[in-house]
Amino acid sequence: MATVAARRLLQPRWVAGGRCRLLGTAAEASPGGDSARGGGGSDDAIYVKKPSAATAVTTRDETSVAMPTSFMTGSVVGKRFYRDATVRRADDGNGWTVMLDYRTLKSPAKRPLKLPSRALAMAIAAEWEYQESDGIRPFTMPLMKLACTALERVPLTRRKVIDNLMKKFHQDLVFCRSPADSELTIGVHQKQKEKIDPILEWVDTEFGFKPVVYTTFFGGKQDEGLAKAVETVLKKATDCELASIDAMAAAAHSLVIPLAIFRERLGIEEAIELIRLEEDHQVDRWGLVEGGHDVDIADLKVQMSSAVVFLELTRVL
Repeated sequence: MATVAARRLLQPRWVAGGRCRLLGTAAEASPGGDSARGGGGSDDAIYVKKPSAATAVTTRDETSVAMPTSFMTGSVVGKRFYRDATVRRADDGNGWTVMLDYRTLKSPAKRPLKLPSRALAMAIAAEWEYQESDGIRPFTMPLMKLACTALERVPLTRRKVIDNLMKKFHQDLVFCRSPADSELTIGVHQKQKEKIDPILEWVDTEFGFKPVVYTTFFGGKQDEGLAKAVETVLKKATDCELASIDAMAAAAHSLVIPLAIFRERLGIEEAIELIRLEEDHQVDRWGLVEGGHDVDIADLKVQMSSAVVFLELTRVL
């Protein structure tokens, strides 16, 4: 599973001098070309030389670059200041880092962005590679933002993240059932039985407790054993997995759907269909509002797809 950006990593790119390189493998960020690489090394090892003393500007960012804290919320955080985005192994050999020319990319908290897999590092490098010269736009870099969340926020607020997810668990989208007592709701009720009942059966099989379905906006109360079983899954998740689940839950208004994706019971398209089931029924009945429904659909697809891709790329060895 890969994003469009990740697929572009496999496409050769032409650089100065007519050389063709493959982004994220043996790319050289400096104009010196192959002279900056160590001889006889493997393609995965990238050696980057710093600028010469005559041209270098001595600053604390001479060998690294950190994004401002506004990166997580801002629309544009400055013009593109680098030529190439590449990847290499972390200095301690544990994980992968992204390079912007000769600088190591750091998080907004100025910590090295050490990623668990080369595939994820390449996908994030692709997000940086395809930024335009007139500005770096964080909203086009969902994988980078998820990585910052996983490496910085989750380790510090892990208990709070889990508590927040569990607080909303009892009002989960899949537990709420439309009543079947009127012409306006009978269609939604039938679709829910067809599409959501199989997920409720999966919950029963997976966790050993049958979910309670309710028809009130105030929600119901699930079995304490089911809640504890779900919480155990969250506690055992890695920081990257928990960040992905949390992002999907926020977009889906559901924890069950992200867990079904996490356990490979659902795919992206199936999940989006379940999330939008009731609203899509209304669109089919009354029509789509341009600039409203279509924007919501596009945003949901980006949020869910990026979180799923992030989750899958962290699992690639």
